[in-house]
Amino acid sequence: MDEELLPIGQFARLGRLSIKQLRHYAQLGLLEPAYVDEHTGYRYYRREQARDALSVGLLRSLDVPLTVIAQVLSGTAGVLEGVHERLEAELAKRRSTLAALERVMAEGLPSASVTVVTEPARRVAVATATAADPSDVGGATSDAIARLRAVSSAAAPELIGLFPLDLSEPVTVTVALVSEEPVAGAELDVLPGGRFASATHVGPYDQIGLTAYALLSWCAERHYPVRGPIREVYVSDPATTPPDRLITHLMIPLEEQ
Repeated sequence: MDEELLPIGQFARLGRLSIKQLRHYAQLGLLEPAYVDEHTGYRYYRREQARDALSVGLLRSLDVPLTVIAQVLSGTAGVLEGVHERLEAELAKRRSTLAALERVMAEGLPSASVTVVTEPARRVAVATATAADPSDVGGATSDAIARLRAVSSAAAPELIGLFPLDLSEPVTVTVALVSEEPVAGAELDVLPGGRFASATHVGPYDQIGLTAYALLSWCAERHYPVRGPIREVYVSDPATTPPDRLITHLMIPLEEQ
């Protein structure tokens, strides 16, 4: 056996990994021993493998998945960009959550001025999108809105988001474009009318959940049975309106008592 080979314990200290980690990475084919004694099963590594071991430890500390680390070690270019995008998205969600929490800390649990309104049925063109889980609902909604805006001829199209009460996984999101005329590339439907509990949300879309909470609480306290979907009527154009001034009407269909 090559005298330059290091036993697993010594190599673990050199590469700043635990023996358990080294065995796991070997099973995955990520960092295999240079030599395994067929009689004892002892594992040995070359000193040159220390750079790979240290690289694995560094990248894991940066929350890079093992599958991506394998690509990095193999020299595949550009694979870390996807990890960067994922971390950026997670950071944005954390910032949104923090902003909502700070609002609750400053103002208390949300409340809203709620009215009961009667809405007519409307002819609409609809687009649907699927979110893998509730945290992706915003992205799915934006995708459906973009598709409807692309085919609408209206300068300021009237758009209504429709969201199920039960946010099970996956979540199907529907966006309706109010239009009396057919819209190319979009399915036609009729949005039912009826009685709705309505409240107005002013602020970023990612804090609409605070107003939805207040609206559902209002219905529960007054023993109004509710049915879905929850409607979000987008009054403002986010392209020209600051996030803290966006106006959205939330509406929940009410069943008769």
